Amino acid sequence: MSMPATHPHDHPHSHEHARSGDGRSRKLLFAFVLTTVMMVVEVVGGMWSGSLALLADAGHMMVDALALLLAVVGAWMATKPADARRSYGYGRMEVLVGFVNALSQFVLVGWIVYEAITRLLHPMQILSGMMLVVAIVGLLVNLLVLRTLHGHAHDDVNLAGASLHVLGDLLGSLAAVLAALAIRWFGWLWADPLLSLLVSLLILSSAWRLLRLSAHILLEGVPDGMDSALVEASLRGADPSIRDIHHLHVWQLASGSRMATLHAELHEPANSAQALQAIKQMLLDRFHIQHVTVQIDPGKCLDQMRDCSGQGHP
Repeated sequence: MSMPATHPHDHPHSHEHARSGDGRSRKLLFAFVLTTVMMVVEVVGGMWSGSLALLADAGHMMVDALALLLAVVGAWMATKPADARRSYGYGRMEVLVGFVNALSQFVLVGWIVYEAITRLLHPMQILSGMMLVVAIVGLLVNLLVLRTLHGHAHDDVNLAGASLHVLGDLLGSLAAVLAALAIRWFGWLWADPLLSLLVSLLILSSAWRLLRLSAHILLEGVPDGMDSALVEASLRGADPSIRDIHHLHVWQLASGSRMATLHAELHEPANSAQALQAIKQMLLDRFHIQHVTVQIDPGKCLDQMRDCSGQGHP
């Protein structure tokens, strides 16, 4: 009786991921230190100048410093190897951190809106010169931090979450600069809360995108841009020995780490090793899926809850 095929797993990419994770941890740690230092500078500058805008931005940076610290921990945990209890390792930790970061942004937006309305109703005089100097320094620091994190933020929700926080800081510093200039040149005290409201809308949009991405990964959804029906149809033509492909699941362990499991029904007699190699090669070359588990069904599907047509309970 034919048994479900197994295949060895080559993991050179795990060492590469560990090296990459170490580099990302250093970037996040550097960003955390700079953000914390700038937060202290803004607290001192805000108290000195009487600027609520700088104190509010310092509160923003305090939240972001905590988010960056969580991201550092997440990146470090993601490099830990698999163990007896967590056979896939800790790679999904970065997704959890990104999810928490996105949620924290919604709380932060609510706080910004509250502070902005308060300032509109009760404007206060500000030493615009001191406010401008500190805001410009904050803008430059945030540009440096964002440039440091930008390299891999497109494919790492942990870095994406951290970059989102830093982007919020950057926009907050830019708003503080513009508000300081408006107050200094025109005496427009309302400029600060108005620009804060606009910034909060930008943060809200980015936070919603990150929340959807991280939640989709946590729910083991099909990776963005991939059609599971197309994958299944393509695999049916991967080798002449393949009669049918069913019970296909494609998901991501973490950002960029695609995985798949499937059942393959073969014609009798058939070379299961050849079919297995063809399936793995197509998934890797065409769909960039590295970790694949294939069950070879000897005729009738071994899953008693399903038939080979792919109908029934998952």
